[in-house]
Amino acid sequence: MFENIRLSLQGILSHKIRSFLTMLGIIIGIAAIIAIVSIIAGTNEQIKNNLIGAGNNTVDIKLVQGDWDAEFNRWNPVPDNIHVTSEKQRERIEALDEVESCTLYRRTSDTDSLYYLNTRIDSASVYGVDEKFFDTLGYVVTDGIGFSENQYHDFSKVALIDTVLARGIFTDGENPVGKIIDINDEPFRIIGVVSKRSSFEPVINSIDDYFTYHQSSAGMLFIPTEDWGIVYSYDYPQNCTVKAVDTDAMTQAGRKTADILNENIKAVRSQNNSEEEPMIGMEGGGAYEYKSANLLEQAKALQDLSKSTNNMLIWIASISLLVGGIGVMNIMLVSVTERTREIGLKKALGARKTRILAQFLTEAVVLTSIGGLIGVITGIGLAQIVANIAAVPVAISGTAIAVSVIFSMVVGIVFGLLPSVKAANLNPIDALRYE
Repeated sequence: MFENIRLSLQGILSHKIRSFLTMLGIIIGIAAIIAIVSIIAGTNEQIKNNLIGAGNNTVDIKLVQGDWDAEFNRWNPVPDNIHVTSEKQRERIEALDEVESCTLYRRTSDTDSLYYLNTRIDSASVYGVDEKFFDTLGYVVTDGIGFSENQYHDFSKVALIDTVLARGIFTDGENPVGKIIDINDEPFRIIGVVSKRSSFEPVINSIDDYFTYHQSSAGMLFIPTEDWGIVYSYDYPQNCTVKAVDTDAMTQAGRKTADILNENIKAVRSQNNSEEEPMIGMEGGGAYEYKSANLLEQAKALQDLSKSTNNMLIWIASISLLVGGIGVMNIMLVSVTERTREIGLKKALGARKTRILAQFLTEAVVLTSIGGLIGVITGIGLAQIVANIAAVPVAISGTAIAVSVIFSMVVGIVFGLLPSVKAANLNPIDALRYE
């Protein structure tokens, strides 16, 4: 085997230009496949991170009616079958293997009575949050201070706002910390400004910019969950956000949490069905239930769409491997013709067919393997160049590299077999007399 490899390398080096041109098809095919696979992997990871939020791994489980988020107010009170989540249910959620942390919060966008001075703020959402809300969702305090442990429970009427609301309401560099915002005629003192660790933030220079932008991203005002009853007398149900242990666990974390939160609603439905009464919460839009935002499946759908397109490119790139294989077969047939007298001499001295077959087959495999290795190096470089020019991420796949090298060897075996068999079957008398 090693002798065959030595002879193969010697033959390749003795015809450098010819050998390189023979390998060129293999090099181009392997390089194209490595580059495409690497860019596909990087793009899919970017899709996943952009949709999910890189490193956040959070899933929202919201109360919905039909296809819409449930909204309650004085004219649309909370149905009897929707209860506040119990502490036992929270503990069960936090005990799930897929869940790292859990927060329960209340939210409303019905802010007709939200004012700063004489200006009504009609485009913000009010959140009633617990102690784990900001850590779970990845918020940090950028100005002022956050809620203390006591302020979550002592009805001190303090509030935090996000940077979108801060820049929209407090213009000209005015510091929002210490200002008073009225919620249903109740004064709340702003003690800090928060923002997500990694998020898109628009350019807002005036209150007009803020009211334009709120259509796609409203500002947020946060109060302790215990203060919720001060401004909203009706009993809002709680939404939930869980932080999964990793992105792959997000789907199961969301589904299992939604199942736990839906237990009370389902119990009442079951009771009503047994009594042949209409189910509570079915009026005008469908039944109420908790649903998780399945971002992972959305990311997978986009990735599958990307893969289906790029798989076509891989098949197209594979055509060059076929062309390269034909080139290998052609040059090996030429090599057999050139070395006919050598083959005849070896057979006359007692070389068996299998020895001649192995020699030429090894030469074909070595030729394509060298081409494959050069193709891998070229593919990695090409992927980096495309990534820099097109500003797309790239993720080099070790599996793709290994498969490419093995595939190039298979090409050598398949396309080198016919010339090798031809060499092995030469008649030694005719080979020695060949001119």
